[in-house]
Amino acid sequence: MRKILTATLAAASLAAGVAQAATTTTTFAVTATVLSTCSATAVPLAFPNYTPGGGPQLGSTTISVKCTNNTPFTVLLNAGSTTGDAFAQRLMASGANTLQYNLYTSAALTTVFGDGTLGSATVAGTGLGVATAAGVQVFGQLPDSATNQAAVAGSYSDLITVTVSY
Repeated sequence: MRKILTATLAAASLAAGVAQAATTTTTFAVTATVLSTCSATAVPLAFPNYTPGGGPQLGSTTISVKCTNNTPFTVLLNAGSTTGDAFAQRLMASGANTLQYNLYTSAALTTVFGDGTLGSATVAGTGLGVATAAGVQVFGQLPDSATNQAAVAGSYSDLITVTVSY
């Protein structure tokens, strides 16, 4: 009888251990915030060689803007780095000598591309995702003006700052 009682006590002890095991569950939230971001790169605008009296020279370049998907942005250009630069008439310099040019928002050359002040306009766009660039065209004209026809031979340059507001 002793063997039966021991086996019964052992089985009861195992059953009590299983009966005491329990589980519980909970949940937790997983969140993230995607911030708007933009970056820009630009290719230099190089006008063809200019021969005074030979007519205006045209050129263009593209500003590549990469922004978070669906982020609205605005591209602004400053007047330039040459002393005397203005949106009405930008200047390139070769030492103390200058050459007139300007930048426009379209190939029609009707609206000066600038920062939205003094008769200049900006260009707006929407981000396509940071891996895909939205191209913003910049059109340039070096006029065959009386001032440019009196220019001294040489290499001229200016530096434009691109600002992307988002």
